[in-house]
Amino acid sequence: MNRLLVSFVLFSAAAALAQQKPTVLKGGKLLTVSHGTIENGVLVMQNGKITAVGAEGSIMIPKDARVIDARGMTIYPGLIDSEDNLGLTEISAEQSTNDLIESSDEIMPHMHVYDAFHAESELIPVTRLNGVTNAIIAPDTKDTLPGQDSFVQLAGKSSPEMILIRDIAMPLNFTGEQRHNESWDKRKFPQTRMGMAAQLRQAFLDAQDYAQHWADYEKKKTEAAQKTDDKDKDKKPDDKDKEKDKKPPTPPKRDLKLEALLPYLQGKKPIVLAAEEANDLQTAVSLAHEFNLKFVLSHISHSQSVLDYVAGLKVPVIVGPIYEDPKPYERYDTVYSLPAQLYKRGVKIVFASFDAHNVRNLPYQAGFATAFGLPYDEALKAITLTAAETWGVADQLGSLDAGKTANVVVANGDPLDLRTDVKQVFIAGQEIPMTSRQTRLRDLYSGQ
Repeated sequence: MNRLLVSFVLFSAAAALAQQKPTVLKGGKLLTVSHGTIENGVLVMQNGKITAVGAEGSIMIPKDARVIDARGMTIYPGLIDSEDNLGLTEISAEQSTNDLIESSDEIMPHMHVYDAFHAESELIPVTRLNGVTNAIIAPDTKDTLPGQDSFVQLAGKSSPEMILIRDIAMPLNFTGEQRHNESWDKRKFPQTRMGMAAQLRQAFLDAQDYAQHWADYEKKKTEAAQKTDDKDKDKKPDDKDKEKDKKPPTPPKRDLKLEALLPYLQGKKPIVLAAEEANDLQTAVSLAHEFNLKFVLSHISHSQSVLDYVAGLKVPVIVGPIYEDPKPYERYDTVYSLPAQLYKRGVKIVFASFDAHNVRNLPYQAGFATAFGLPYDEALKAITLTAAETWGVADQLGSLDAGKTANVVVANGDPLDLRTDVKQVFIAGQEIPMTSRQTRLRDLYSGQ
């Protein structure tokens, strides 16, 4: 995953060039996530980074710093949504504003979210206002392999500035939603789970074969070059002229679809394996094991009967949406209690909104889970540090630690409490305007 952080490092370096004056948040309660809570704390930010964190009196405040009185406030790291559709949709009912899914084929791993991400989306400021600063942006789940996810920072003038990791993971959806069995749909897409599994298996086999063809070509090219070097030492000039007529090995034709699968088949990037019910989950996991895929589980809301099996996989699980209704045969609290059930079994969990219009509700998913047994510290980690660890960016995000990117939230209470108001958000040390289309409309029609 470290190689994927190149663009993220470049972004941080660019922010550092700005040479901001230090900004100090003084007197607030610091929820560091990584090393407990600091009452009456001090946090120093400069050049896009957190430069110091500690109790008041233990941190030297730079002379030229801008000091913000944060007494009575709670300060915590920017929240991370582990899957949503921000920037891919604007008005759900207007198709021209939706880039959620490509309906021409079920298998589209060569599609990239960064090609469609709309940095000017009005939904992004709405999301930031509640402290969400980073997100995994994914296509819709209606196809089995709908494209590759991107990791974004929710502030910037353009898509390239906001997209920190272009291809961070690839969804593999196996929930039953991907079955195309409508009578009007004449395209040759799978109509059964058997068909979905067979189609996926064939795609992976084709990619392996494609990789072997390229490996054979590279081997032949190397051998040909070596033979040429050896013979050139002993050949006469006229012999060399004859060798010019010999053709070098021909490379295979490039196939972007198969090429896109190779980093995942090679274990360089994770698959996000989505399956809701137990039978789908076990089928999808078996397929992943067959091809040695590295994966994170997702959408397992109705797999309570196999949670011990899930724990044995030793992989992170993306939980949500926690507001989903239980199945008719399930307990009323099945979805609410899932995070706690996973935690008790030692499973690392993170939360996701799986949405675009309601990403701002991400912290409340974690809050609901605490009411059904998930420890508070683990709930907060699931939208901060644990999420950063899952996506390989914990050295930059997820906690209030010196050296990390200054994505910081200032609020008047507990981040998981519905009654809390976020007062200020900093992204890369920059104060984010606490306005959105919604607040502008409110002010316009309320006469403020």
